[in-house]
Amino acid sequence: MQAAIITLFPDYFRGPFDCGPTRVARADGQLDVSFVNPRDFTADAHRTVDDYPFGGGAGMVLKPEPLSAAIESIRRPGSMIVLLSPQGDRFCQPMAEEFSRTGHLVLVCGRYKGVDERIRTMVDREVSVGDYVLAGGEAAAVVIVEAIARLLPGAVGHEDSVSTDSFSVGILDTPYYTRPREFRGSAVPEVLVSGDHASVGRWRREQALKITAQRRPELLRDEVLTESEREFLCRELEKEVLNG
Repeated sequence: MQAAIITLFPDYFRGPFDCGPTRVARADGQLDVSFVNPRDFTADAHRTVDDYPFGGGAGMVLKPEPLSAAIESIRRPGSMIVLLSPQGDRFCQPMAEEFSRTGHLVLVCGRYKGVDERIRTMVDREVSVGDYVLAGGEAAAVVIVEAIARLLPGAVGHEDSVSTDSFSVGILDTPYYTRPREFRGSAVPEVLVSGDHASVGRWRREQALKITAQRRPELLRDEVLTESEREFLCRELEKEVLNG
């Protein structure tokens, strides 16, 4: 797939895309990342891309002319134009999967107080990476590209590991352990070294449900549970109440 990032600071991305799954996906030709600078579409000597907001107030706003020209320079049939903005839909794993199937994704990085409101008529989606404000959309673009890159074929050594990550199956992931079997008095759960694959699978499912119930209970609303899983969760929640 191809990803284009519209940004005032292309140099921001020199390091993040040169390591991990993003580097692998780029090296294998699965992902092509390009950059477009709105300053290249200005007509004045100072390459001005921002101005004061009408009506007054603090801060600066990205001007519509250079930003719209930057978008139009790379838009093509099938492009998905995404404005990175605190007002957007919250980025999530299903959205990452959707974007990974897009042939041409364009990420528009806001800056300062934001973009001229008329730019919103030119985009297909508005996306936020969380309920906080960044200096600009560049950090959000790194998050989105990395989330997409690891979904592309060959980017992760064991592709099965991607399908079991938190949120990929709707709930949080299970705990994992590796060697040594005992660390500072804490031992690996016996079931994980039992060799009983059915028991391991059941334990992992139950632990994932337990962690989700404790930390993100809203994720369980649409989860289909067996009767034994419901009983397990009830027992675990009762323990927490009694020990709380």
